Amino acid sequence: MLKTLCQQIKQYRTAALLTPAFTAFEVLMDVLIPYVTASLIDKGINAGDMENVYRYGLVMLAMAFLSLFFGFMGGRYSAYASTGFAANLRSAMYRNIQRMAFSDIDKYATSGLITRMTTDVNTLQSAFHQILGISVRAPFKLLLSILMCLVIDARLSLIFLVALVILSFSLYHIITRVAKLFQQVFERYDALNQSVQENITGIRLVKAFVREDYENAKFARAADNLYKLYVKAESLMAWNHPIMNMVVYGCIIALSWMGAHYIVEGTLTTGELTSLFSYIISILMSLMMLSMAFVMLTQSAASAKRVAEIIEEEPDIVNPENGIKEVPNGSIEFRGVRFDYSFKDQPASNVQPQHKRSALYNITFDIKSGETIGVIGGTGSGKSSLVNLICRLYDPRQGEIWVGGHPVKDYDLTALRTAVSVVLQQNILFEGSVIDNLRWGKPDATLEECRTACRMAQADDFVSAMPDGYDTRIEQGGTNVSGGQKQRLCIARALLRQPKILVLDDSTSACDTATDAKIREAIHNQLPEMTKIIIAQRILSVKDCDRILVMDNGVVTGFDTHENLLKTNQLYQEIYAIQNENVGDFDA
Repeated sequence: MLKTLCQQIKQYRTAALLTPAFTAFEVLMDVLIPYVTASLIDKGINAGDMENVYRYGLVMLAMAFLSLFFGFMGGRYSAYASTGFAANLRSAMYRNIQRMAFSDIDKYATSGLITRMTTDVNTLQSAFHQILGISVRAPFKLLLSILMCLVIDARLSLIFLVALVILSFSLYHIITRVAKLFQQVFERYDALNQSVQENITGIRLVKAFVREDYENAKFARAADNLYKLYVKAESLMAWNHPIMNMVVYGCIIALSWMGAHYIVEGTLTTGELTSLFSYIISILMSLMMLSMAFVMLTQSAASAKRVAEIIEEEPDIVNPENGIKEVPNGSIEFRGVRFDYSFKDQPASNVQPQHKRSALYNITFDIKSGETIGVIGGTGSGKSSLVNLICRLYDPRQGEIWVGGHPVKDYDLTALRTAVSVVLQQNILFEGSVIDNLRWGKPDATLEECRTACRMAQADDFVSAMPDGYDTRIEQGGTNVSGGQKQRLCIARALLRQPKILVLDDSTSACDTATDAKIREAIHNQLPEMTKIIIAQRILSVKDCDRILVMDNGVVTGFDTHENLLKTNQLYQEIYAIQNENVGDFDA
């Protein structure tokens, strides 16, 4: 973990090294000033020698300016290194998230990833900023101050040793108890962010069902849980300050009482006692800084673990070396494929259909290039899981998938996913213009190419009718277009890539029957060489396909034409009968 985080310092390594160097020189000046002050008092003021007063005064002034310069430079480089470190952490996490397969992302909630990239990184940035200075300032100042105390009077230095023992014992007990609490705190942050994310994403649904009070109560519970944990952690940390004050005042009283006796005896000068007071404050302040550093390290340890976990995550799906750069055609073949979400770490032989969640079992079929294939089945039958395997959004736990005459694992991922365009069930449009969204499919596409794709997707008419046409701005999440319009724009975006295989995963569910038919007809007539896979709930949407794949509980129960399935497949017959009676589907 530590090695992973240190690697993210990268180009800020020089600044990170200069910070403690400047801090060390600043501390040296701060520690020497009280020693010079003692000489100024004893050899200048008490001796009535103004020449020494001026001499030592000028030395102190020079030291003060040097301390100011070193402190400024140390702070500047510390800020530069810590902010750069945080930027590198976020970039490393974001890059690795982009590399992750769906199976990797499934491990982490979206709210958890957001917390790690914001709250956790901010915590590490603050900790790194403080540690760069405190890690040198506090121990170096502590050791030098103790050394100077021993030089002035070894007897009085025993007071500091007693203070060290008391503070170390107290600090150990505080930190060990606080560490566990902060681990729980960041888990509560995930829950809080999840509540916010769900509410904002589904705000229209919340208002439509008048569930504002319920959502407020849910958020209040998450915030209250976080509040209670923070109060508990901060209450324990609050003991640090009063214990420190008690030790400081105790040392001052002991030093005053014993120092007065030694001055009367003539074994200690007034200047030396004054210096000892400065050093005791320095020692105790250094201890306080160390305690703050330990608390910060304790708090940031949980964040460090969570951030490193994302950076170190090895994607389940990796790009093969010297992968095939071009998909020859749109043929597809499944050979004994088994897949499951829930039992990722178990052998495939241990996974049984009755213990699965949207899994696939012993799937075997082949599709010729250019065919139009329909896929139909009930909710949870494995339709989406099936098509996700084609472009390696997931990998099967058993069996092989071939595309274009080669196993999908032999392809370069970019080449494979460019050749297989998938329009998923959850259609996403990004903030920006209509044409910007379309060019996600082909960044260098011309306006005419975009219009051609939109015509096939039956989107050109409504886009042209928009105030600014293809330059019309799409709001975040596509909130200013209807569900059907959003689906058609996403289909056009996929068509713009001119893929070898097009997968429409229930992508026309929000369109009326006529529009759905026009989209299928346009794609069929204008892209005859492209393999089309149409997943639908309506038989009407797939009945004209070359063949139809019928799925039930993760198993293929039929793969034939519409006419033959009506004769041989009981499940298909039942679906057709229900929809033909206008019971299960309005459009039918």
